[in-house]
Amino acid sequence: MSAADSLPSLPVFTVDDLEVAPVFDVESFSKSDALDLGVIAADLVRSRGLDLAVDIVLAGDLVFRSKLGATGPENDFWLAGKAAVAVYFGVPSLLVRRRHEAAGTRFDELDEPAVDHAVMRAHGGAIPLFVRGELLGTLTASGEPDVVDHKLAADALAAYLAR
Repeated sequence: MSAADSLPSLPVFTVDDLEVAPVFDVESFSKSDALDLGVIAADLVRSRGLDLAVDIVLAGDLVFRSKLGATGPENDFWLAGKAAVAVYFGVPSLLVRRRHEAAGTRFDELDEPAVDHAVMRAHGGAIPLFVRGELLGTLTASGEPDVVDHKLAADALAAYLAR
């Protein structure tokens, strides 16, 4: 048995999976709600033994940050870059990545004036937060393979809504 055989399998997300996933769109969402969501996310990170940083940004204001395990300052770049993609496109950053892969294009070659490739990172982990159809902010995770980052963020949102 090789070392790769003992690794847990990574979650798989297709364009179709991501396009039919529920959108986080609620009637209201305050900084206090962001704290509740952040605690749920951090608890999931701990319970799964992950190395993840989690940010919640509302209207450009960082209202929650947790860095657990082996995460550190190097994750800040990825948190901001993934969130920038989710804000610009209004969909999860992993969906942006998967759409480019499906089209056979590279996100970093996208020639669109508003896309700043020095900042934006089309990797999974950022999910937009909407209030009554208006984009308010993002929940972003970074530190593990990007599909794990995305799954953690999606699971945290689902747990928040289920409570």
